[in-house]
Amino acid sequence: MLDILEIRKYLPHRYPFLMIDRVVELIEGESITAYKNVSINEEIFQGHFPHFPVFPGVLLIEAMAQACGVLGFKTANKTPEDGSIYLFAGIDGVRFKRQVVPGDRVYFECKVVSAKRGIWKFDCVAKVDGELVTSATIMCADRVVG
Repeated sequence: MLDILEIRKYLPHRYPFLMIDRVVELIEGESITAYKNVSINEEIFQGHFPHFPVFPGVLLIEAMAQACGVLGFKTANKTPEDGSIYLFAGIDGVRFKRQVVPGDRVYFECKVVSAKRGIWKFDCVAKVDGELVTSATIMCADRVVG
C-alpha cells in the first residue's frame, strides 16, 4: 500500500534509522501491517554480533513505533512537514520470543487501542514466517515541533 518513498513522507527518520521498508495494509484509525527486510549488509551487524548476527530487539521495538507513527500520521492526515511529530512515549509488556537474523522479513502488525488528547496506544506484534518474534504495547505522543 505504501512504498518507501511514501513512507518517507510520513516519517522524519532517514538512513540508517528508517526501519520500515513497506506498508502492506493500513486501515486508518484501526491498524497497520508493515515489514522490514533484514540484510547482512546493515551496519549494526558489524558489532551485534560479528560471528552470530542478531538484529537488536530495541530496533524491533523502534520499527514497531515507526509503523505506529505512520498509522497515526495517516489517520490524522498529517505529515512531519506540517510541524507534527510522533514521539515514543512508553512501552509495556515487551516480550521477545525469537531471534531475527539476516535474511528475515519481519512483519509488524499494530492496532490502535486508544487515542486521547494526542496520546496514542497500540498493541503490536512482530512476526517472521508467521512465527511470533516480539509483542508490546506502545504509546506515542503527537506533538507540535518548532
